[in-house]
Amino acid sequence: MTTKPKVQRFRFRKAEAAAAEATSAEAMPPVQDPTPAPAPPPARRTVTEVAVADPELGPEMEIDAIRREGLTGRQLRMARRMAQRHDLPATSDFDAVRLLRKAGIDPFERSNLLELVSATDDASGAMLPNRSLTEFADPKLPQTYRNPPPPSTERRADDVLADNVMRIQQDIAARRRRKSIMLAVRLAFLVLLPTMVASWYFYFVATPLYQTESQMVIQQADGAVRAGAGSGFAGLFGGAIDANKDSIAVQGYLQSRDAMLRLDKDLDFRGQFSGPGIDPLLRLPPDATNEAMYDIYKRMVKVSYDPTEGLINMSVLAPEPKTSEAFSKALIHYAEEQIDHLTQRKREDQMRDAKASFEDAQAKLLEAQRDVVDLQEKHKLMSSQAEATLITGQIASLNTLINADKLSLEQMKANPQPNKARMEPIERRIATMEKQVADLRDQMTEANTDGVSLPEVQSELLIAEANVQTRQLMLSATLEQLEGARLEANRQVRYLSVSTPPVAPDSPTFPRAFENTLVTLLIFLGIYLMISMTAAILREQVSA
Repeated sequence: MTTKPKVQRFRFRKAEAAAAEATSAEAMPPVQDPTPAPAPPPARRTVTEVAVADPELGPEMEIDAIRREGLTGRQLRMARRMAQRHDLPATSDFDAVRLLRKAGIDPFERSNLLELVSATDDASGAMLPNRSLTEFADPKLPQTYRNPPPPSTERRADDVLADNVMRIQQDIAARRRRKSIMLAVRLAFLVLLPTMVASWYFYFVATPLYQTESQMVIQQADGAVRAGAGSGFAGLFGGAIDANKDSIAVQGYLQSRDAMLRLDKDLDFRGQFSGPGIDPLLRLPPDATNEAMYDIYKRMVKVSYDPTEGLINMSVLAPEPKTSEAFSKALIHYAEEQIDHLTQRKREDQMRDAKASFEDAQAKLLEAQRDVVDLQEKHKLMSSQAEATLITGQIASLNTLINADKLSLEQMKANPQPNKARMEPIERRIATMEKQVADLRDQMTEANTDGVSLPEVQSELLIAEANVQTRQLMLSATLEQLEGARLEANRQVRYLSVSTPPVAPDSPTFPRAFENTLVTLLIFLGIYLMISMTAAILREQVSA
């Protein structure tokens, strides 16, 4: 069993099917059938045929009827060419179909199409004069034509299939050509043209810029390193952390507006990029604002910090090599001043507080000592402790003498007949010494003529002396603090060391025309691909 090939009809019209059937019928040889052929069914006339057959209908109605047939653009163009070949005054494609049908010519018949193709001249392509129009113009008697035998069904299906496949292939090839042309046009306008403009700018318009590179490092004094070496874990990383902070601060200052304004004031940064030799995209107008100049400054001056190596890398661009070198040296000088300003202020703050504390401790110690002296002058005593010791010593001496005299007196009394003359002086001496001891004891506990007792004087002097000792300890502490602040200030000393000094280049660094052109091509190509993919996805979503 053989399955007939099937294909989906692609822009297939009824008129084309009728033309294909007629062509296959003419090409098919008559079949000899002994049985009489059945009578063909009565032909159904289309709306256009009815309109043509009825002379009362106007041209507008006939054209509307032809328009409703759904003829393709190719069929209408063929009809227009056939009307021109037969010298018919057609005003439009539909009018050409109407006039051809009034003349009795089917514009879509295969034989007429072949005559139309064969009628063109190979050299010039002009249409040959029409000879069949006179035949229709002359009045002739109606003739009777015998209907041709019906064509074979299998042959007609093969012809229609081959015609449809050929038409589909031609349409696919035309679509591919059209898409290829549109792709080339889009690439030319969206990718190649901007790349060519950018290449022209980089090669012929862009101002050559000279780049000067330099490297700096912030270091500490040698004494600071030795002092931090024995301070443990904190001393090991404290200096590195401070150096990182200072490096970041210097980097921020070199990229600030203050550095730009100082550079403009010293070396006329604005004038270097405002001259007529600068390209329009880089040139600063004469009345440019500081913000516009700062945008150019950020593009021309690049400062980066490497925390692993502790290096500050700086690159400066300028239209002239000497100008680039001068800009780099000026910025390095600004960085040195900034480092000195930061460390000096920190050292001054630390030393100022320590000095103030030390001076205050000294003043209070002097005041305490002055209080002690005033008490000594007031009470006429060098030391209350010495005075008490002296009185206590006198009392002890007197008590010793009293005890000795009492022993002598007791020995005398022990005699059966004591000598009164010798006993009375001893008794008077003992009474005198006891009174003196009582006076000394009263002197230690009772108030004197000024109303102040020795214990009170002693307590005041002890308090004043204790205050002096306290102030001495505080002075010692502040002195140690001052020495520590001095050591810390010495540790905070930093200076900027230029490891790679700036050197003026002898050839321009920018623009890199080839690399920039290649990057521009890749950028526009990437943008085009993203837009194409987005459009394809959206089109697919909408169609789904």
